[in-house]
Amino acid sequence: MSNPSQYDASTVESKWYDYWMKNNYFHSIPDEREPYTIVIPPPNVTGVLHMGHMLNNTIQDVLIRRARLQGKNACWIPGTDHASIATEAKVVAKLKEQGIKKSDLTREEFLKHAFDWKDQYGGIILEQLKKLGASCDWERTKFTMDDDMSEAVIKVFVDLYNKGMIYRGYRMVNWDPEAKTTLSDEEVIYEERQGNLYYLQYDIVDSDEKVTIATTRPETILGDTAVCINPNDERYSHLKGKRVIVPLCNREIPIIEDEYVDVEFGTGCLKVTPAHDENDKVLGDKHKLEVIDIFNEDATLNSFGLHYEGKDRFVARKEISKELEDKGYLVKVEQHTNKVGTSERTKAVIEPRLSDQWFLKMEVLVKPAMEAVFGEDRDVKLFPRKFENTYRHWMSNIRDWNISRQLWWGQQIPAYYYGEGKEDFVVAETREAALQLAQEKTQNTDLKAEDLRQDPDALDTWFSSWLWPMSVFDGIRNPENEEIKYYYPTNDLVTGPDILFFWVARMIIAGYEYKDQRPFENVYLTGLVRDKQRRKMSKSLGNSPDALKLIEDYSADGVRVGLLLSSAAGNDLLFDEALCQQGKGLGNKIWSAFNLTQLWTVSEAIEQPVSSKIAIDWYKSKFNKVLTEIEDHYSKYRLSDVIMSMYKLIYDDFCGWLLEIVKPGYQQPIDAKTFNEVISIFEDNLKILHPFMPFITEEIWQSLGERTKEEALIISKYPEIGTSDEKLINDFEFATKIVSGVRTIRKEKNIAFKEGIELFVMNNESYTKDFDVVIKKLVNATEINYVEEKVDGASFRVKSNEYFVPISLDSINVEEEIEKLTKELKRAEGFLTGIQKKLSNERFVNNAPEQVITLERKKESDTVAKIETIKASLATLQ
Repeated sequence: MSNPSQYDASTVESKWYDYWMKNNYFHSIPDEREPYTIVIPPPNVTGVLHMGHMLNNTIQDVLIRRARLQGKNACWIPGTDHASIATEAKVVAKLKEQGIKKSDLTREEFLKHAFDWKDQYGGIILEQLKKLGASCDWERTKFTMDDDMSEAVIKVFVDLYNKGMIYRGYRMVNWDPEAKTTLSDEEVIYEERQGNLYYLQYDIVDSDEKVTIATTRPETILGDTAVCINPNDERYSHLKGKRVIVPLCNREIPIIEDEYVDVEFGTGCLKVTPAHDENDKVLGDKHKLEVIDIFNEDATLNSFGLHYEGKDRFVARKEISKELEDKGYLVKVEQHTNKVGTSERTKAVIEPRLSDQWFLKMEVLVKPAMEAVFGEDRDVKLFPRKFENTYRHWMSNIRDWNISRQLWWGQQIPAYYYGEGKEDFVVAETREAALQLAQEKTQNTDLKAEDLRQDPDALDTWFSSWLWPMSVFDGIRNPENEEIKYYYPTNDLVTGPDILFFWVARMIIAGYEYKDQRPFENVYLTGLVRDKQRRKMSKSLGNSPDALKLIEDYSADGVRVGLLLSSAAGNDLLFDEALCQQGKGLGNKIWSAFNLTQLWTVSEAIEQPVSSKIAIDWYKSKFNKVLTEIEDHYSKYRLSDVIMSMYKLIYDDFCGWLLEIVKPGYQQPIDAKTFNEVISIFEDNLKILHPFMPFITEEIWQSLGERTKEEALIISKYPEIGTSDEKLINDFEFATKIVSGVRTIRKEKNIAFKEGIELFVMNNESYTKDFDVVIKKLVNATEINYVEEKVDGASFRVKSNEYFVPISLDSINVEEEIEKLTKELKRAEGFLTGIQKKLSNERFVNNAPEQVITLERKKESDTVAKIETIKASLATLQ
């Protein structure tokens, strides 16, 4: 055991974490107990611990440790996500440093580099979570590209394809030119940006007339294949059937008519670029227009870009607008604010692009997931409920999910091509199965496995993580296995609202599709971690503290408490290191309380004092009341309220009042009955606090007595809620106010605590005398007298009761009192001079509002009265 006189968090934390791991307390296997299951939101394998992870995983650990104490079979599954875009970008960058281009490698060679990188850098975050105290079942750690996890993903793809729900289509998609892959609509973040609206003139063929068109992207004129006017716009009716010449490239394109054109916007003439705008693509299909794609995959201009070929789109925009101006095509430029789509991962501006991609039909799949949240039974509950509106909006406006990505890091799409036609492919779990299907489809038994070309694209990362609550228990490959039947559906999911659609909604969809069950019952959506100025934590702002340094400075327990003190359910967390200091302070307080109990000598020979019995009865009642409150807070996922209630109970009521009352006199023993009851109460406090502060609570628990490994705090029994005497609690609170009043008089009058005092009471409130014995002990009163009339001396009120402490010069340190009163007199006289100066100023008196003058005159009279009182007090002392 550690030295009780000092607490060293760094050694204590590593000691008990190793002890928990050694004794396998985190590991779960199915048994007869009620399961309680949480799956971790798998952090990116590229990740390191940041404040969002700290908050999210602290909450999960609180819930899992509490469930363990409640006797449930607690299982918390950890793992990491392969994070296609982010990880591939890191691997490509690392290879570039070594002079290796991705394009020079085969897929297999690249994947070897990627897995080497993952083995070297991946999973750092999971090791860091151990420092925080996360009690995950580490034996069950999963990675979304483990062989069994990948098999499950491929199995689901094939199944959905065979059900007619996955299809390949040539569509306008969101293209990330930095990652060189498509993104789903949900991975595009729209930002308002200040840009320009360029007014350009197009020459009309065989005419001196020109037509003016407004565009935000002048570089895309090189891909124009029509100009469109509204057939009802009389301004342009004479242009019907004519053609215009595209500036710079001098191509002739038709003028078409469509009511889609808004006659009020811009000039009422619309340039149509089917390859680079979704609405233009619809117009192009309708009017059978040519499609000209002017960009390479990195958003540089291709051969259609004329002499701008190879230049970045934003560089080309500036240079093309300058050339248009020089050649007289640019009429004017106006400032224009519009919404620009950016990549959630790389922050690059998204480029609409036509591409062959794989899509999952969502219209039918989404219905059970809507019913789960909004049905009569509310099978899946979101906390706080305000997020239901966000969920409804996304799910009601859902579009088919673009699930293919132009990446190598991820599960490769199991489509195998045997010919050159768009439909010349089969979908199967393995190449062998694909060969058999291809032979049957083509009636060609000479077809060989090497004749098949697998689709090079990988699946969207979310297409693997949407199976997470099932695939971690092998529920896709072996749907009737013992573990999936025992642990699924899971209980609680703790995550951020930013992935409510990306991940949460999709897991619900997959759960109903593959298990016909919800994947979890409750979803607790945490807020974002922000600094005191309400700015989001980020590396670029430099306002995100080093998570491990915080643990080093304030202890893991202190940081956990600090995070949750500032985290109201579903609201953003305004993080302040002072809260971690407050958490550390709570640890120091209970450590001091432990030390105090260890200093007492216990005697079996003495009776329990009445004051101790009353205090213990009161604390048990207060404990049960608070336990009822915190159970209610837990049910609503209000963990900040849970820790606040515990904080007040343990810091104020236990350490501040109970221990003070039962504490024996100097060098006196404590009776055994009181000691044993206090230790039992202390143990109950440790049990309820353990989920929040696991390390210090286990240390004290183990130090309070010899424990076997079956008696460790982590697996002890959570206290049951007993009865609570509300009158006893209220009466005790009344007594504490009396104690505080007397202590204030002692402090103000410099009466040393060792000096006994008499206390006189005018008991107008008919307050119980049961607590007199407690009050006497805490204020060192020799007697409490009940009187009908006021008594000379210092006084205070509690409700309608008045309390008097007669003051004798014998009990006062006269010199200190004179010094204190002299300072007070000087301050009061200075304050009075300031007020009187203000009131003698005619300008102030004539111009100030009447209520201000009245207030100043009241201040003057109050200060005069105060000065007289101080002078009278000084006169009695001198």
